[in-house]
Amino acid sequence: MKGFKEGGSITRPPLLDVVHTGWTTPIVTNNNVTTVKPNVEWTGEEKELTLGNDKALNAIFNAVDINIFKLINTCIVAKEAWETLETAYEGMQKVRMSILQQLTTRFETLRIE
Repeated sequence: MKGFKEGGSITRPPLLDVVHTGWTTPIVTNNNVTTVKPNVEWTGEEKELTLGNDKALNAIFNAVDINIFKLINTCIVAKEAWETLETAYEGMQKVRMSILQQLTTRFETLRIE
């Protein structure tokens, strides 16, 4: 998997590129019928991407508290778990912008006083 680097110690955690690109189960289409590709037929790249997703998901699962883990324990894709955590910790984009505007207004008010 291109770009996935595993850290050598606790101070160098793994680089989670899979979180940005996402992962999907390999599929195959025969006679206009789409099915999940059997594991034995996966290419080397598909196996590498699957391993990267599993490592990223494992790193995320091990990094969170048990209460937060309950939010993401059903996730199969690392990107989905990451986005759930982003929403839980940072909120939606509109909420973040609103909070930023409130903080800016408070700062300007303090500066004027």
